[in-house]
Formats: sequence, structure tokens, C-alpha cells
Amino acid sequence: MRIAVYPTSANPPTYGHADILVRTAKQFDHVYWSAAMNTEKQYIFDAEVRKRMMNEYVQHYDLKNVTVESFTGSTIRYVQERNAKTIVKGLRSLEDFQGEFQQAVGNKGIDPEIETFCLFGKPDLFAINSTLVRELAYLGESIEAYVLPSVAEIVKNIIQKNSNL
Repeated sequence: MRIAVYPTSANPPTYGHADILVRTAKQFDHVYWSAAMNTEKQYIFDAEVRKRMMNEYVQHYDLKNVTVESFTGSTIRYVQERNAKTIVKGLRSLEDFQGEFQQAVGNKGIDPEIETFCLFGKPDLFAINSTLVRELAYLGESIEAYVLPSVAEIVKNIIQKNSNL
């Protein structure tokens, strides 16, 4: 069985993340789409909320071979625990490439059996990122062009709740 892990720090997940997921799900028997919880990053949306948003995409695209999870710590150890042999990463820019390349080299040093597959984002989705979506949502602007409507609703509710604190 070909198993892949698509780890993401998506905060929130966008159509760009979903594009990589859908394309990955077509190539592998099973995909773990995993909300990576990096202790050095601050997240507006906790792991449970991020998983809920990720599951919205899984349901929307009817991806029966995708499991949504979260993890903290080493990506390579998480991949090993899932008996996967592939890490999938989405690339939009040279900066993405540099960061992912460094991680892939480091991961190879830990486990040479695990490969990193990089997929280029679609040109019409290049400019979409979680930071843009959050900034627009904080400004009260529409974000439905960048995320599923159900995800937009979750984002707006949490941002509105946090703004009222």
C-alpha cells in the first residue's frame, strides 16, 4: 500500500492546500493530511479547529482515502509511525523550495527510505496563503475566493470571537 503524509501548518487551510491534497490523493492509496503543530509558531486556530476545517475539504472533494490528523514534534517520526514512505509538500515560490529542500535533506539523514515529493501549486492559486486569508478576515473582507464557504464561516466566527475579547 502506498501511503503518503501531507503535513501542513495551514492556519487556515486554503484552496491551494486543497489542490495539493486532491492531487496527492489521486496518486496514493492513503494520505494522512496532518495539521503540524510547530511549537515555534503561534496559531490563531488550534489543532482541533484546523482539523475541522481540513475535514471540510475532505468531505467537499469526497476524498475517501484521506485521514485528517494533527501532530506535534518531528515530521519524519510522525511519517514513520504512519508507515508512510512519502512526504508531500506544495511549492509556490523559491522560498518554499529552499525551506522544503533543507527539510528533505535533513529527513533523508534520519531515514533514507522516506522520500519527499514536491508538487507545484497551480498558477491561479500561487498568491493564496493563510496569512492573506487571515488578514482579509480580520479586515472584515470576503475570503470565500480563497477557502471553502464552510471554512470561511469557521474563520470569521473565530476571528470575530477573538476580536471581542
